[in-house]
Amino acid sequence: MKIASFDQERIGLVHGDSVVDVSELAGHELASWPPTGMLHFIASFDRIKPKLSEMLRSARRTPLSKVRLNCPILWPNKVIAYPANYHDHISEMKKGTGLISTFNASGQGFFLKANSSLSGPEDPIVLPPLPNREIHHECELAIVIGKGGRDIAPDRALEHIFGYSCLIDVVVRGKEERVMRKSFDSFCPMGPYLVTADEIPDYADIDLELSVNGELRQKANTRDLIVGVPEMIAMASSVMTLFPGDIIASGTPAGVGRLKASDRVAIRIKGVGEMTLDVTQGIGGGHPVWEKT
Repeated sequence: MKIASFDQERIGLVHGDSVVDVSELAGHELASWPPTGMLHFIASFDRIKPKLSEMLRSARRTPLSKVRLNCPILWPNKVIAYPANYHDHISEMKKGTGLISTFNASGQGFFLKANSSLSGPEDPIVLPPLPNREIHHECELAIVIGKGGRDIAPDRALEHIFGYSCLIDVVVRGKEERVMRKSFDSFCPMGPYLVTADEIPDYADIDLELSVNGELRQKANTRDLIVGVPEMIAMASSVMTLFPGDIIASGTPAGVGRLKASDRVAIRIKGVGEMTLDVTQGIGGGHPVWEKT
């Protein structure tokens, strides 16, 4: 199934070029704060799945062109991200970006990205006014937790996956703490919807790519990950309890590059989806800390 968040936290099943509103099954008041409707939906998915199939057959459909798609998960408990998870990207960092990494994700572990950096498939990436810094795109697969847990063994990890989505990890290059450089508002676009795990034949054979203004910059396959999908879940859950709706960003392949205002960024992940985003220049986000290094 393809599951979308649209029009102020409504939840829908995407079928072709239309969407069926199934918000009533989430058991959550629309437009309430915090926006946790999708978390309720994911947590209760196994119970409500037969009703979803029935609604998909019989309920009224609305053209996708008539709705506004939101970030699929607006209020996860956490966004977990893995750095340096492709060997070619590690080589790239050492050569060209001014960054030196002696560890890959298998030895360095993960970091957290602010939930407030999440944005949707119809929202722009807004660049802060940092004229002396490069801001880069990173093409990543989003893994969404369905069944929570702690100390999840790799051979049981797939049982805990709800689905997948496209995700772009945007980052200010520099020496400041990674979380700060990656947590500006709009620095974690995700979408256009969630694709349930049963729709993906092989999690270890997913093609992904990213282009800017029609120029292909990043292209890879999940078979090339240093820390694969099951081990990402095992590593994260060894430290902290995972909850339904938690997002894990897989790490990026080589080809990261600079974004500038007026760019158009497109991410495509086979079987998962694609989205194209505008890049705009913002006026907020400047601070003296960015001038110190």
